[in-house]
Amino acid sequence: MDKKWLGNLKVDVLGSKEAITYIKEKLEKKIASDIFFLNDHGYNIAQKDSEYRDMLNNADLLLNDGIGIEMGAKFFGFSFKENLNGTDFIPALFESLNEEKSNQYRVFLLGAKPGIAQKAQERLQETYKNILFVGNQDGYFPKENTDRIIHQINESKADILLVGFGMPLQERWINENRLKLESTITMAVGAFIDFSSGDVPRAPKVFRDLRLEWLYRMGKEPRRLWKRNVVGHFAFFNSIYKQRKIK
Repeated sequence: MDKKWLGNLKVDVLGSKEAITYIKEKLEKKIASDIFFLNDHGYNIAQKDSEYRDMLNNADLLLNDGIGIEMGAKFFGFSFKENLNGTDFIPALFESLNEEKSNQYRVFLLGAKPGIAQKAQERLQETYKNILFVGNQDGYFPKENTDRIIHQINESKADILLVGFGMPLQERWINENRLKLESTITMAVGAFIDFSSGDVPRAPKVFRDLRLEWLYRMGKEPRRLWKRNVVGHFAFFNSIYKQRKIK
């Protein structure tokens, strides 16, 4: 694997086809692997929380998400092959798995508000008919129900578990419960389940092409996202600049 240090975080420099091949090999061999995505918000959290930083650095794949991470890499003398945000990468992975003739993989969805994961499961099943979407659970459950939900996931015999709690909760949950989970692949997927349900629209294509999806989402939820995006972008580049000077 081609890994590079982006300051104090170790990221994978892969194209989508390479990352998909990696995941499919792990599935075929049933080698447990954790797939996380890194955007500038996650980077900022990792600068304040060393435990979270270790979780990201110990992921089997840490894939680049967004123009901020792409620009930050240039400060350290390398470039990514393409943007691997989960909302585009996961459908590409599913497309590839859906073409499998000898295997029918099983996927469980964990996260989002009540009812959303169920809608996502139904729509994904309609789209990818050769993948089995075997269960779902919203992300609003008390901690004491965790073992029951893990049992539910394991009973479903899911090969892939998608966890969409948002950063840093999703990565923490995976890290805390990984030894109990029997799924081969766990992925921290942010808002993917919301988008897949159809209840939360993605940015129009023009915003995505211009790499400004974050701006569209901030316009939809300014109160929740302005600090993360406006103040967060400044904090991210300030951290990158300081770490570049240290290097």
